[in-house]
Amino acid sequence: MKVIAIIPARYASSRLPGKPLVEIRGKPLIQYVYERVIASSVDQVVVATDDERIALKVKEFGGEAMLTASHHRTGTERVAEVAAVTECDIVVNVQGDEPLIVPKDIDRVVFPLQHDPSIDMTTLIAPLVEGADLFNPHVVKVVIDRQGFALYFSRSPVPHSWDLRPAIGGDYASLYQHFQDASEESLEGYWQHAGLYAFRKEFLLTITSLPPSPLEKREGLEQLRVLENGYAIKTVVTFTPSIGIDTPEDLERFKSTL
Repeated sequence: MKVIAIIPARYASSRLPGKPLVEIRGKPLIQYVYERVIASSVDQVVVATDDERIALKVKEFGGEAMLTASHHRTGTERVAEVAAVTECDIVVNVQGDEPLIVPKDIDRVVFPLQHDPSIDMTTLIAPLVEGADLFNPHVVKVVIDRQGFALYFSRSPVPHSWDLRPAIGGDYASLYQHFQDASEESLEGYWQHAGLYAFRKEFLLTITSLPPSPLEKREGLEQLRVLENGYAIKTVVTFTPSIGIDTPEDLERFKSTL
């Protein structure tokens, strides 16, 4: 099976314009991501972008880039455009703003697709360890079943801790404060979505051909299109989630790791 990793990267960003080309210690952000991905076991790595400046920069550091249409609503649609014209069996969608993605995690999301023909899509999740993140809409939460398949993704705190309400007075503010101060042990069973996906090529092309679903539009989470259409997503657990770069503050946090 040929495995290709595709990194969607667009220039426009409301909070950090030109994000893929932001230089950190002499290298653009997209290069940090690319170097992590090529350290995995995938057979090919391509940056999918609608901006010639990004494509040129990728080629300058020796990477492979493909120009895509500018009308795509999501990074997954951009990935699908490249996959459609590329010979491959499995496609990994690696976010272009995660410079600390762990190469072994890329291999781990591919593994179920290589060994179980009934699985069409996988994604990475991690234990939620910061209580405040439960109420942070930028940290996506996921509920899974006993076999590790996703039941739901949400920006809200799920599952809801109904049994805590009598003890803390029953109001939302008290619930928030409880989890602000929560220990790792009391957060057991809460998962955050890490945003790394792998698909069988044909499944990727199928799911991106479907219109956005009601829950997808309400939550602003494209993976809900998969669940709403009756398909399954197998989750893979990591204990070293990456850092997504969305704001100048995130950029400073990444710099502190170098």
